[in-house]
Amino acid sequence: MAEITRLIHEYLRHDKKFPHVWCPGCGNGILLGSLIRAIDRTGFEKDDIVVVSGIGCSGRISVYVDFNTLHTTHGRALTFATGVKLAKPKLQVIVIMGDGDATAIGGNHFIHAARRNLNLTAIIVNNSIYGMTGGQYSPTTPYGAFATTALYGNIEHAFSIAELAMMAGASMVSRCTVYHATLLDDLIARAVVKRGFSVVEVISHCHTQYGRRNKQGGAVEMLRWQKESAVHVEKADAMSEEELQGKFTIGVLCDRDLPIYTQEYRRIREAAKAMLSKGRQ
Repeated sequence: MAEITRLIHEYLRHDKKFPHVWCPGCGNGILLGSLIRAIDRTGFEKDDIVVVSGIGCSGRISVYVDFNTLHTTHGRALTFATGVKLAKPKLQVIVIMGDGDATAIGGNHFIHAARRNLNLTAIIVNNSIYGMTGGQYSPTTPYGAFATTALYGNIEHAFSIAELAMMAGASMVSRCTVYHATLLDDLIARAVVKRGFSVVEVISHCHTQYGRRNKQGGAVEMLRWQKESAVHVEKADAMSEEELQGKFTIGVLCDRDLPIYTQEYRRIREAAKAMLSKGRQ
């Protein structure tokens, strides 16, 4: 209890911004807890951290944490984060987005941030729907699922955030659920200290908008589904395609060392300065 109290008073704006706006049982609260535990584990000072978020339920996280923060516009969190990182490359920049925020209106920014391998961490909360703005379907809403903009079932096929990040060039990609909170702590901590563009896809739930419309029950039932459907990557390697049907993998899906954009940018600047200096002589 003493440790929980310390984390609350050290990392949250507990006397200014609470109570929070999330629905009772929302997975964003679990993610918030994992985030501050992970950052505490890395040993970074609070002034070393910048948390950037967009618009949506998960976007409120930047309001509640006591770091340098930016609460930006819908789909543009990564563009603001890119500017911060280029201006102050020594800062540890963490970007928190929802599935719609990051991969719909922000999809172009997401794939190019991964392609450039910017040295920052993207945490993407995937609850398969637009929760705050009214329950519209998102790029990760399953085929056939119901939403306010899919009254007769979604006819678009969802894509995988984690696989998209890997194919676009991210250095580290992992996936977890809010049910597996201890693993989530570890994956976020590893992503923050990783050099390069690191992505953590967090499978969460929106029992208010998605669960209710798709008859998946409340928060407890949706958390139980996460427990039963998630398979750690090491275990999945020994399972057949039939056994993995309807399941998804969690853990580190990709970890590689690639040239980092900020370092390459610095190299180009130094080369340009040297050329200009030589030309003046």
